Amino acid sequence: MSAERGGAGPAGAAEPVIRVVVADDQAIIRDGLATVLSLLPDIEIVGEAADGEQAVALAVAEHPDVVLMDLRMPVLDGVGATERIVREVPGTAILVLTTFADDDSILGALRAGARGYLTKDAGRAELAAAVRAVARGQSTFAPEVGALLVSSLTSVAVHPPTTPADALVGRFPQLTPREADVLSLVGDGLSNGEIAATLFVSVATVKTHINAIFAKLAVRDRAQAIALVRS
Repeated sequence: MSAERGGAGPAGAAEPVIRVVVADDQAIIRDGLATVLSLLPDIEIVGEAADGEQAVALAVAEHPDVVLMDLRMPVLDGVGATERIVREVPGTAILVLTTFADDDSILGALRAGARGYLTKDAGRAELAAAVRAVARGQSTFAPEVGALLVSSLTSVAVHPPTTPADALVGRFPQLTPREADVLSLVGDGLSNGEIAATLFVSVATVKTHINAIFAKLAVRDRAQAIALVRS
């Protein structure tokens, strides 16, 4: 995981280097983040991804300490990529950096296993501090994100969710929360395009989740999945 470089510290040991993958579908933002972080002596950029599938592949290949993850990406969105990285490379921390600071985005990322959440207007010092914090195993949130999170969790505590997807998580614990969301919508008869629009993800991401659902529940097709949901 962490390498060493830079000058020796007080005890003569080099500072540990935090290995980072940057995932964002906008090249100018991705390149800018990589450039800013690579200027820091304790951070090394080991890969850049333009979509969620690339982020997962890089995480599996490089075992970085941190993946800086955008949420709205093609092929596989940031929530789906986070779920897979947390499952397949558990030593890697996910730090979400996105334009969106709404309740659904925050809770979706945290339920998937993200350790931190910043918005893209974060300054250089705030970004660097967040990367270092999640690499140490800490959680970190932008102030506005923290306020929304407290509000959302308080609401959940007072009014526990009873959505169809929540019930499916209880019935099929092998599914991730996002897969339960997709299965619930499949059970409602929605097409892949309609599910993608409802969840604000790409059709390709929906197909990835549906393939995983079919494998985990041992169903052959959509009809069997719908029958299982409605049983």
